[in-house]
Amino acid sequence: MKNILRFAPVGLVLVVLNCKSVNTNTMFYEDVQPKKISDQFTFTEGPSSDKEGNVYFTDQPNDKIYYWDWKTNQIVEFLNNTGRANGTHFDKDDNLITCSDNKGEIWKISKDKKVEVLLTNVEGKRLNGPNDVWNDKFGGMYFTDPLYERDYWVDFKKETPHKSLYYRSKDGVVTKIETFTQPNGIVGSEKFRKLYVSDIDAGKTYVYDMLGEGKLSEKKLFCEMGSDGMTIDKHGNLYLTGNGVHVFNHEGKKIYHIPIDEDWTGNVTFGGKDNNVLFITASKSVYILPTKVKGVE
Repeated sequence: MKNILRFAPVGLVLVVLNCKSVNTNTMFYEDVQPKKISDQFTFTEGPSSDKEGNVYFTDQPNDKIYYWDWKTNQIVEFLNNTGRANGTHFDKDDNLITCSDNKGEIWKISKDKKVEVLLTNVEGKRLNGPNDVWNDKFGGMYFTDPLYERDYWVDFKKETPHKSLYYRSKDGVVTKIETFTQPNGIVGSEKFRKLYVSDIDAGKTYVYDMLGEGKLSEKKLFCEMGSDGMTIDKHGNLYLTGNGVHVFNHEGKKIYHIPIDEDWTGNVTFGGKDNNVLFITASKSVYILPTKVKGVE
């Protein structure tokens, strides 16, 4: 979640960019546009899909987590008092992992709403404010820790001078991987063995090869665009957010743009019964867009 909104609203017209390597007609329906399903929020973020295809997301200013029930197409409040949860991701046991930045923590929340605080500090120092998280098959997690000072923080004293990407192992050991200008969105794929990290203030997104438990290759520039949030489809295309949703192929070439009529598009994921519905969090609203593709498993 960012503090400053940088883009003006645009119309709900799907724009296709020419790219010989991808036929976007096999990805998106020409006559289907994003559908707003609720605008009751202050700032939506952190969508992630559970094993049933329901999508959980946060309204950080109001300290709440909701979910979209795809069977009824209804929005349901899941939890109040979330530690100001921002980015989220489900682990392999279908627990919701949240970047709860009120005290610079990471939480695990079960479906019956039991909360376990997984991380409170690194080497005795408070993190700036964990922002986004992705869980791997080993039971560990990668997470970003930028700095967006919140007006609700009480007696905040900066203890971590850098803004970095971290890895927390299943045993709770935390390792700093790399420092960025302002790391934000993060997503990975076990299928493609890739991890993507956005350096949003630098206007860049990077990619790593995943080499093992908590082990990454040197980062490579993926594209000249930062992102608040991101997701991957089964073909390895990467979806970035900000001024709507921008789709890049695996080579880092932009192939599609989905405009959203909001000041800022914060995040995106796949959900629904068949994992083929884009769920988009955008400022005060959330949208769904049925597609011809599925999210990566």
